[in-house]
Amino acid sequence: MEPPGEKPGEAGGLQITPQLLKLRTGEFSLESILLLKLRCLGLADLGCLGECLGLEWLDLSGNALTHLGPLASLRQLAVLNVSNNQLTGLEPLATCENLQSLNAAGNLLATPGQLQCLAGLPCLEYLRLRDPLARLSNPLCASPSYRAAVRELLPGLKVIDGERVIGRGSEFYQLCRDLDSSLRPSSSPGPRATEAQPWVEPGYWESWPSRSSSILEEACRQFQDTLQECWDLERQASDSLAQAEQALSSVGPTSSFVF
Repeated sequence: MEPPGEKPGEAGGLQITPQLLKLRTGEFSLESILLLKLRCLGLADLGCLGECLGLEWLDLSGNALTHLGPLASLRQLAVLNVSNNQLTGLEPLATCENLQSLNAAGNLLATPGQLQCLAGLPCLEYLRLRDPLARLSNPLCASPSYRAAVRELLPGLKVIDGERVIGRGSEFYQLCRDLDSSLRPSSSPGPRATEAQPWVEPGYWESWPSRSSSILEEACRQFQDTLQECWDLERQASDSLAQAEQALSSVGPTSSFVF
C-alpha cells in the first residue's frame, strides 16, 4: 500500500499528485508553491506539477524521469535541477522563459543538438551537463569539443559545468599578481595597512523570518548551511594565511607567490 498522496507512475515509479505536493509543502493551493524539493523519491511521472504556476525553484534530482512535459507551463521557473534522471530531451523547457539555471547532469543527452530547445531562453546563464564530483555526466560530454559546441549553440551562457565561459583563469592570475605585489617589501616604509573589519555586525546573518512560511523556513535552513560552510572556509583560510606568513618570514624577502 502506497503512502498517502503517492501513487504508481507509468514506469512503475511514483507519480506527483496534489496530495503529495500539499503534504510536502504545507501549501493548500498548488499555485502558491514557490520552492519545491522532490529529490530521490523514485518519481517517474510529474503528474500535476504543471499546475504549480508560481513555482520558481525546483529540484527533481535523483529520480526516474524520462520526460518533462508538465514543466512547459512553468513560466516563472528560474532554477531547475533534473540531474541524475533518465532524460533524453529537454524540449518542454523551451517555454520556461525565466529559466536562469539548469542542472541536467547525469541524464541521457547524446548530442548538443538536443539543447537547441534552450536557445530561445533569454535568461539562461548557468548550465551543467557534467558533474565530476558527483560522477554524473551525459553521453554528449564524451566528446572533447562538447563545451565549444554548447557555447556556439547557447552564446548567452556565462557558466558551463561550474566554469566561467569567458575569462576563466585570468581573474585567478591577476589575483596572484596583486597578492604578490602586496607581499613584496615596499621601498618606503609608509603607513601600515589598517586591519580588516567585518562587513556587518556579529549576528547580522542569523535572523529568521518573523512570520511562518514553509518556503521562508526552507530558504533560511539552506542559508544557515551555506553560512556555516563560509565560517569553516574562513577558519581554513586564516590558518593557511598564518602558515604562509610563517613560511615567508623564515625564507626571506625574495619569496613570490607568482608561478
